[in-house]
Amino acid sequence: MKTTPFKPAYAGQLNFYLSAVDAQAKVAEDQPTIGLLSCKEKNRLVAEYSVRGIAKPMGVAEYQLMREVPESLETGLRSFDQI
Repeated sequence: MKTTPFKPAYAGQLNFYLSAVDAQAKVAEDQPTIGLLSCKEKNRLVAEYSVRGIAKPMGVAEYQLMREVPESLETGLRSFDQI
């Protein structure tokens, strides 16, 4: 997760981490490693060009911060006291 807008260099950094996981932690029974990068903002075209030549599955998503948890999600979350 990045707290800044997406930059093309992030795709290379994520590819590095995926390669490291594949080389150091993955076993034969594991499914393909995928990468998902959440950024404060993204330009779809820049993100697409950044990951186009990379063979490993990657995605770039944009997130928004919220002051309150939506009611539909509150019922499934534990309170601080429960944690």
